[in-house]
Amino acid sequence: MAAVTGASTGIGRALAARLVGLPEIKRVIGIDERRGDLEGVEWRVLEVRDPAIAQRISRCDVVVHLDLDRSPDSDPRQRSARNVGGTQTVLTAAAAAGVPRVVLCTSAMVYGAAPDNSVPLDEDGPLRARPEGIVSDMLEMEWLARRAPKAHPGLSVTVVRPSMLVGPDVDTFLTRHFEAARLLVIRGSKPSWQFCHVDDLVSALEYAVLGKVDGPVTVGCEGYLEQDEVEMLFGLPRLELPEGLALGAAERLHRLGLTPAPASDLAYVSHPWVVSSAKLLAAGWQPAYDNVTACEVLATDVAGRHAALGRRIGRRETATMGAAGATVALLGAAAVVRRARRRRSRGGT
Repeated sequence: MAAVTGASTGIGRALAARLVGLPEIKRVIGIDERRGDLEGVEWRVLEVRDPAIAQRISRCDVVVHLDLDRSPDSDPRQRSARNVGGTQTVLTAAAAAGVPRVVLCTSAMVYGAAPDNSVPLDEDGPLRARPEGIVSDMLEMEWLARRAPKAHPGLSVTVVRPSMLVGPDVDTFLTRHFEAARLLVIRGSKPSWQFCHVDDLVSALEYAVLGKVDGPVTVGCEGYLEQDEVEMLFGLPRLELPEGLALGAAERLHRLGLTPAPASDLAYVSHPWVVSSAKLLAAGWQPAYDNVTACEVLATDVAGRHAALGRRIGRRETATMGAAGATVALLGAAAVVRRARRRRSRGGT
């Protein structure tokens, strides 16, 4: 018997639907704040941080925790409370209920993006990401996963780390990077773009549920695309900026609340963080998408939307100055504010 948190929507719904059709899984328990519409799923309606979850997952063989908030627009404190607090509750509840295995889903972003990263990264390699923004949540979840078997003997935790997710309803800082009129490029950087379609993530989670893989598991399309290939597929020009200017502007904009993502997230659109899917491939898993087809899916999904540095640009801004102009305006906004503050500090001179 398997339980899935966040089973009424998104990745959780897709996985629950997949598990219902597997002969190895006799019962599927869907845990969510609202009852879903999937046939064959037994629903337990409650919030994932409710300690009563332990009673609802008793006799389960595995719990897959997918009730996560990845939205760039969420309040950071509320998002962390949901992501980290929910993970803690699920792990504690699983141990209390005697569930032998939990599957978590974080992100390959936890490895960090750096110019000296090996390509691909080792699945068992160190997690070098800066603990900021959504990545901070993922790192805390990873710490809880490592700690759980020591704190709760008999409980094992499999952590699935997808590369950049694309597909229906995926909305992240990374997907919004491709909603810009021009693709921001840090001068001198060499991005390596690797995607993971949600369908491939769901099939990877199935392997984890069935116990075909364990430990830290990475998942993504094989190989990667270079920046010029991505620009050609999207039909977008680049906006190339010096690293100091781009990072300084992004940091100030985030501090002022004008953009949702910390400046450190720019590393993920500048430096490689390619993963191998080695454990999954060894177990017989194969991705249904390659980087080109996944990129084409993303291009279709973001068509007609406009964003700059993770911030969605509304129709009024786009109509007034165009998406490219709005991007430049955002990049310059922090500098304008900084100059104004300096003038005030000098007594208005």
